[in-house]
Amino acid sequence: MIDICPTITAADARTYRVQMEQVVGFATRIHIDVSDGEFTPNKLLDFEYIWWPGGLRADIHVMYRRPMEHTEILLGLKPQLVIVHAEAEGDFTDFAEALHKNGIEVGVALLPPTPPETIESSLEFIDHVLIFSGHIGYFGGHADVGLLEKVKKLKLLKPQLEIGWDGGVNDQNAAAMVRAGVEVLNAGGFIHGAKDPQAAYARLQAVTEGVV
Repeated sequence: MIDICPTITAADARTYRVQMEQVVGFATRIHIDVSDGEFTPNKLLDFEYIWWPGGLRADIHVMYRRPMEHTEILLGLKPQLVIVHAEAEGDFTDFAEALHKNGIEVGVALLPPTPPETIESSLEFIDHVLIFSGHIGYFGGHADVGLLEKVKKLKLLKPQLEIGWDGGVNDQNAAAMVRAGVEVLNAGGFIHGAKDPQAAYARLQAVTEGVV
């Protein structure tokens, strides 16, 4: 089962609501971006303004230099998955154990230069790895399919890992990502930039359905 996961990337509450309302009628899983303006070139909406409708699975992608400083806030939000970056600072083991203790899955994102081996020693604590190929903190970016080599390495290290992709997902490359082993396609610009976001979502579903 492939998850098409609309991305919410907003710097203010109004834009956040608009993006959420664009997808809430058809999405079953959403990917919410937050960034601190230090790890990223821009700052996105603060944690206190993050919300999502009941019935949706919510993944929070924390693009912070020191995400572990916000553990209590993340626990209070109660998403299904929290993704932090391998390049971030802090005690990852304590962070992961706190999330797991509270029933929250743990994900790690890898920026393009970061090899899978960087997180090999921590894989026992990791449920999801996000292959990042985007324009960090923004919609869009180029989908560098060369990064799909990371998927193969990660699956060899831990076959049960869920693998996500962030950056440049569209109807021309989605099938190749799925064939390579990506299970969660986080799509921002392709959906929100479309005249009909639901049709764009359905198009991604159609091109990935049945792909082996």
